[in-house]
Amino acid sequence: LGRFGTALVKTLAEAGQEVIAVDKDEQKVKAVRKYTEYAFLVGTLNEESLQETGVQSCDTVTICIGEQLDVSILTTMQVIKMGIPHVISKANSQEHGEVLKQLGATVVYPEADMAVRIGKRLISRSMLDYISLDDDVEVRRIQVGGKLIGASIQELDVRRVYGINIIAVERDHQTNVEFSPQYRFAAEDIIAVIGKVDKIDHFEQDIRP
Repeated sequence: LGRFGTALVKTLAEAGQEVIAVDKDEQKVKAVRKYTEYAFLVGTLNEESLQETGVQSCDTVTICIGEQLDVSILTTMQVIKMGIPHVISKANSQEHGEVLKQLGATVVYPEADMAVRIGKRLISRSMLDYISLDDDVEVRRIQVGGKLIGASIQELDVRRVYGINIIAVERDHQTNVEFSPQYRFAAEDIIAVIGKVDKIDHFEQDIRP
């Protein structure tokens, strides 16, 4: 229940999901009880203590232990052995992540992912956010500018010219996914596009004012 684990508990609980939270720090356990009544103080993460919390009945378990590599690896191994269908483990390094992957966990790198996200936003003046998919494909939110302003989707023909697709247009905090080819972009618009990373990069460079 560090910053990562606590934020995860809060997000899931607010979405109406049942969450079990486990930590050896009493203050952290007490702090998350406003989000879930299933917050347990556990001194040692072994099979017996985990079963007492009811973890074995979970669909997904996330191991949010980053600093103590041995505890992270052993706990991941333990919950996989317990037959949890989906185990997600936080890693602090590539080497740490490789071990967790070998055990069968889905690995996340929160700090590295955030650094990449910030770096991409610094490099691109128009990108607002993105989601990475497999095979070097992204969904990217882009602020309309440059030659996009006043142009229609039909005139730009981004599918043919750039090999990408516009999947949504945002204006005045409203998202439209059913827009006509005659829709003309305004300066306050935000578009969501999907395609290969290099093709979206080319599109962004081309529309810069």
